[in-house]
Amino acid sequence: MFFPVCLKVNEPILGAVRRLIYNDALKKLKHRTGLMNPETDQTSNSRENRGSNDTKNRSNGLTGAFSRLAADTAACVRFFSRLPLPQVNSADDPSSPPDFSRIARAAPLAGVAVALPAAGLGMFLAYTHLPGLVVATIAIALLCATTGALHEDGMSDVADGFFGGTTRERRLDIMKDSRIGAFGALALVLTVVLRIFLLASLWQKFSPADAALLFLASEAISRTMLVWQWYERPLARLDGLAARYGKPGGESALQAVFLTIPLLIPAALILTVPALLVGVLVAAAAAFGTGRLSVQKIGGVTGDVLGAIQQICGLGFLTGMLMVH
Repeated sequence: MFFPVCLKVNEPILGAVRRLIYNDALKKLKHRTGLMNPETDQTSNSRENRGSNDTKNRSNGLTGAFSRLAADTAACVRFFSRLPLPQVNSADDPSSPPDFSRIARAAPLAGVAVALPAAGLGMFLAYTHLPGLVVATIAIALLCATTGALHEDGMSDVADGFFGGTTRERRLDIMKDSRIGAFGALALVLTVVLRIFLLASLWQKFSPADAALLFLASEAISRTMLVWQWYERPLARLDGLAARYGKPGGESALQAVFLTIPLLIPAALILTVPALLVGVLVAAAAAFGTGRLSVQKIGGVTGDVLGAIQQICGLGFLTGMLMVH
């Protein structure tokens, strides 16, 4: 009677002892056979540590991606403007030449950053009693001062070269000439005046803040179109500006498009859907047409052609948008 009762009473204790012995023996067997070692021990602690490391790696990966994007944007801002931008992070090297095979993806972000002072000043002046034409003229003047009239210079050179020369070689020579001709002066005047009137219409039809946001959207999408044609078209000169700093690849061009989408969200909230779509389509048609014309005239694109594409696409977006709104 004594032993059966003791065994019955102590059965839970004996079961725990058996489980402990069994688990300990199983662990020893796994260690001897190599199925378990300190590196592969799947304990709860190792799972927690691995999960923590994975989270840290993902966090570091996102932080590194944002840091590289910020560095690429800073490099584009320095190239497209005269803003004295200091080093933004450890991935940014202001002294190194830009590599557009990589940083071209940040061109739409740089377009917004470069145009931000002009848009901000225009928004502030629009709250005053100044006429819209005066506000737009001052905003464009500040934008030209910020960019050093980089793209405007390209616009005038392209007009002189494309319509002042009769052969490919002569057109390229004219485009390299720093002097401005009749076609270039006419194109420069027409594009600047048209942009002033379009911006004045923005500040007449929309609130000052909404007009500034639409202005920034036009600067972003115009540089996306620039990157698209830079990638899509051959280079007219192998020693020109468009070739010297690297040609964007398909991945950079696609990333530029994806980065433009969130920049167009304010425009999508302000405009009607048809107005936004027509603006984008007119800008794309202008980019495609200018790129194709450059291939016919000089066999590809140059830095001047890319500047002209930026100017024409910005005008195309504003024109198409206001046609429908």
